[in-house]
Amino acid sequence: MSPMALENHVEVGESLPPATEHAVSVSLPTWRANVGYEEGEEWVVSKMKTGYPRFFIHKIIQGFAAAIVEKHGREGEVAMLFPTHVIASRCQEFFLRQAPDLDASQARIIDFLPAAERARSEELAIISPRVSAILFPQDRFSIAKQFWQHSGEGVSSRRAEYCHHLFKEGILVEASTLNQPARVCKGPKRYQKKTSIDLDASEDFTGGAREVQDPTQFVEERFGRNMDLSKTKNAKLAIRRRIAGSLTADVGLTEALALDQNATMTRPVAGFSEEDVYLYPTGMSSIFNAHRNLLRAKGPSEAIVYGFPYIDTLKITEKFGPGSKFYGFGSSEELDDLERRLEGGEQYVALFTEFPGNPLLRCPDLERIRKLADEYDFCVVVDETIGNFINVNVLQYADVVVSSLTKVFSGDSNVMGGGLVLNPNAKNYALLKRTWDEDYEDNHWAEDSLFLERNSRDFVSRIDRIDTNAEAICDVLSAHPRVKRVNYPKTSPTRPLYEKCRNPNGGYGGLLSATFYTKADAIAFFDNLDTVKGPSLGTNFTLSSPYVLLAHYEELDWCAEWGVEADLIRFSVGLEETGKLVDTFKRALQAVELL
Repeated sequence: MSPMALENHVEVGESLPPATEHAVSVSLPTWRANVGYEEGEEWVVSKMKTGYPRFFIHKIIQGFAAAIVEKHGREGEVAMLFPTHVIASRCQEFFLRQAPDLDASQARIIDFLPAAERARSEELAIISPRVSAILFPQDRFSIAKQFWQHSGEGVSSRRAEYCHHLFKEGILVEASTLNQPARVCKGPKRYQKKTSIDLDASEDFTGGAREVQDPTQFVEERFGRNMDLSKTKNAKLAIRRRIAGSLTADVGLTEALALDQNATMTRPVAGFSEEDVYLYPTGMSSIFNAHRNLLRAKGPSEAIVYGFPYIDTLKITEKFGPGSKFYGFGSSEELDDLERRLEGGEQYVALFTEFPGNPLLRCPDLERIRKLADEYDFCVVVDETIGNFINVNVLQYADVVVSSLTKVFSGDSNVMGGGLVLNPNAKNYALLKRTWDEDYEDNHWAEDSLFLERNSRDFVSRIDRIDTNAEAICDVLSAHPRVKRVNYPKTSPTRPLYEKCRNPNGGYGGLLSATFYTKADAIAFFDNLDTVKGPSLGTNFTLSSPYVLLAHYEELDWCAEWGVEADLIRFSVGLEETGKLVDTFKRALQAVELL
């Protein structure tokens, strides 16, 4: 049967939200469109205006990279762009490890810095309008793309847009042309400015005039009038306070900064403060740097990935460092096996897990994992993106908590970000704190920070609404005889493990997934479901996806081995009116009944 007319249908390849230049999702509105995307079919790929930023390099970034190659490249070269020389060097190291037939001259780094750096060094240090490009043979693009995807460390589209303008104006120049060596600028030490310079949160920061000649004037026009530099620092501080859980109600920037940093927090961990919170460009970057820094701090041992994970977490542990041990079911039997290995003398740097997992929404036994970690001295890294700290307190069991701020923390699907939190009560805290403070670079682009701060102001109240809606959808799907299984923390066999971490007023999150008894039923349901459809989650609007097809298309048999079905559909539930959302899902189920 052909799908009914859908109110929320968005053309294939259009950004989600539509007409949003820096959107982080893209419309793949039918089952066929998702398969066509994975197969590289022209009718889908040619229409892609954007895509999820770690998988689809934004066209603004592509344009800037092409301009750099045109001016500085050799025949047959392409470029990939990173915020700093340090990150570009990591990409280069990965590149040469994957392509040992090449040398550093064939995967070379060019740094671009503002010519006016010394004139306005404090302001430019905050903005950090710099880019490092790695140039390499075009036929090796897939290698660099792996690093881009797995690490989450590439430039953001807003950084590329801003820096490309400086590049065209002759303001951003190759570092070797300056009269000083390129230096790594980490910006203000741990955001030292704690007070407000200008807290007028009502002022907008839309793009301003760009046709200027003087670089100092350009900075003032772009960041002075429209994006006050004080607001950049304050926005980052407010974000960190929200991640710390010290903001337990919807508050704007002024209130966020006026709050005593030692106020009662959502995360009930003694001694914890915003100083233990680190901001990263993407959620994957926080995971990548957690793994990298733990190897630095604890030495080169294998990692453990416990429970079926988001794909790039596993890839990071496999491709960077000594490798990993994968326990894909997240079962007690697997913890028994791990315990036997530890008793036998095997050593691991860390255990990575999600709470709950994506896409099966099962929860690990964090209490038992913590006991094993303390006895055998490995670290515990918990990804709380799906649970989120309003609903659950996982920090009590973790050394490191990571999350993707791109998701429900932002909600607006127009900015990337990642958070990382250290537990001050963990056994290895002193070592980890020292390691992070020595290594940490704030590479979250100023404009992205301002958008993220604004988007997250109503984070607390959005979570409550989303939790309510998701429970209602879970009930609708669970009651239908053609639905094989609904995966949701509230109905999961691991619910007791979720309850151990659930906050007193916490819900069960906004993500759930379902499988049907037949592929035909799954396709009919998906094609007739009147929500927008595309990658990502945590959006303020309900977003649906045949997730396993999209994330694991080349390894569906491998997924099946771990109990993850190819035709699973994932739902990220939004802020719509509950009754209307329930009716939307019921209509899609009625379409299945007509088969």
